Amino acid sequence: MNIFSVSGNVVDIQNQEIYPGTVTITNSRISSITRDEGKSYDNYIIPGFIDSHIHIESSMLIPSSFARLAVIHGTVATVSDPHEIGNVLGIEGVNYMIEDGDKVPFKFYFGASPCVPATPFETSGAIITADDIRKLFENPKIKYMSEMMNFPGVINEVPEVLEKIRIAKEAGRPIDGHAPGLMGDDLYKYISYGISTDHESLTLEEAIDKLYKGMMILIRDGSAASSFDTLHKLVETRPDMCMFCSDDKHPDDLIEGHINNAVKKSFALGYNLWKILEVATVNPIRHYKLDVGMLRVDDPADFIVVDSLDENMSVLQTYIEGQLVANNGRPIIDEVSYSVVNKFEANQTKPEDFQLAHKASNIRVIEAINNQLITKKITAPAKTQNGNVVSDVDNDILKMAVINRYKPSKPALAFIKNIGIKEGALASSIAHDSHNIIVVGTSDEAMSVAVNELISNKGGIVCYDGRVLSSLPLPIAGLMSGEDGWQVGKKYADLDKKAKDMGSKLKAPFMTLSFMALLVIPSIKLSDEGLFDGDTFKFTDLFLE
Repeated sequence: MNIFSVSGNVVDIQNQEIYPGTVTITNSRISSITRDEGKSYDNYIIPGFIDSHIHIESSMLIPSSFARLAVIHGTVATVSDPHEIGNVLGIEGVNYMIEDGDKVPFKFYFGASPCVPATPFETSGAIITADDIRKLFENPKIKYMSEMMNFPGVINEVPEVLEKIRIAKEAGRPIDGHAPGLMGDDLYKYISYGISTDHESLTLEEAIDKLYKGMMILIRDGSAASSFDTLHKLVETRPDMCMFCSDDKHPDDLIEGHINNAVKKSFALGYNLWKILEVATVNPIRHYKLDVGMLRVDDPADFIVVDSLDENMSVLQTYIEGQLVANNGRPIIDEVSYSVVNKFEANQTKPEDFQLAHKASNIRVIEAINNQLITKKITAPAKTQNGNVVSDVDNDILKMAVINRYKPSKPALAFIKNIGIKEGALASSIAHDSHNIIVVGTSDEAMSVAVNELISNKGGIVCYDGRVLSSLPLPIAGLMSGEDGWQVGKKYADLDKKAKDMGSKLKAPFMTLSFMALLVIPSIKLSDEGLFDGDTFKFTDLFLE
């Protein structure tokens, strides 16, 4: 029998009380919490933080490596949607995430992803059917149905979409939502099918509308998209209906912080301690019925020790199931062995593969928005050389391509504004959600060079400045590396810096690029099958007079 104690100022969320005390752990659970009358402590014991919606794959780390970074920031559990690897490998990919996560002392709770692929207007590596959803729910590790991104399918009552929802209800699992900009009667209909959360609200008014119609609102603080500045007031006004999430967190950002960042920002705004901790710890446990402790007797011993309860808070120790997993900024979780799974069948390219015959004077252009997943639709004159429409570097209208990576195919071509590079090309096999190859460049030659490096690596991200090729291979599903998280984070940070040195003004150039193929986020995106209008939900012509 393993018995030990941790002393400090106990932060009792249930009774909204702080007192000097000692938490005793017997094996993996809290056996007692006693008051230490007359003693004074400099540290505080609080429940561990929970990320209520994240795609582990976006960290570019396998779950076991992700855990080693997350625990140093006080994260003890994640509600994880595995639809990134699901789009590449289907159920095999989901099982890979579960099995790898089980190798380390961290609480990963995965979902059954209903939107694989996200739409029928793109090519994915796999399909997750209604029968697959039913099979996944047989695994107790699958705690919920992941985000129902196909909100038009729900509203239009597509039979297969409704069947997946019915299976989730039958299994007693909560259903996550994904409905950017949805309001009014369509929102009522969407929610009426039992969809209970949303992390895509674009305005505070939209979030409040969803909240009062019964949805839990997830306040996102991610690498490419953050709604914290827009929605943070809900922490103070409706803490009972909010949770913190990161959604997508790149490895360099994860080295710096996780859910603790949203907590510290909330402290800096002067919000109530109990409300902040309710959002960061209690609400995910209750909503998803997680087996995570809330610092009560008989609970699992999942808690953290911090040095203060303000915007300067540092995590000193993290305990999961009574095991010390992080101490003073370093993980106490061993690296584990891993296997490589992938699906990558694209052929090498030539510059002429990216040529685009001139058809009209003007083109539709995707306008990327910094820190947002949504885009704007704009038009621009087509710049032509020898009958080939080319990048207009002076006006930051760059050629972009999405290439099917699951079989040899021709690139689908479009143009994008605000990537900002002045030379070379950026390429990635992280292209939500089907994860085909996405590339943007100042010339057809540069695009071909970057894509060929990516194909040689069987996935990853690539920076080509016109002279030097730099890359981060991601051989696991073309999404993740099995290397140490700090090493992956440094390599990614180097590529991020290089992209910015090439001229990009975006906070996260590669993350922003990765969402330019996500058709369910308006207003205009590019799939491997063509330019797609997210407002009308159908393909649109690149050229217009």
